[in-house]
Amino acid sequence: MRPVLHGDVSAAARALLAAPLEDRESLCARMFREAQLAYKHVSQTGQLHPKFGNGSLMAVARNRPLADEPCFDDLHYCRCFELVLRHLGLFLATRC
Repeated sequence: MRPVLHGDVSAAARALLAAPLEDRESLCARMFREAQLAYKHVSQTGQLHPKFGNGSLMAVARNRPLADEPCFDDLHYCRCFELVLRHLGLFLATRC
């Protein structure tokens, strides 16, 4: 997966916020898998993945409906942001 920037986390959190609460955990895991698949495809072919883009978390998040970005005083958004960061931590821990 490409390096994760604030915008990637924000886009993924907005995709999660637009999804039903019960689907968020699995959707987050799926977005990380898709970004990894796309990154591998780009690395091997030099071409964007036809469905998942350039290997960034933002690209796979933007394939989905995105909620408008709220402020951090929105508890649901904070929980979505935290979920993305938790999955990022798991990804980084297992990558090494």
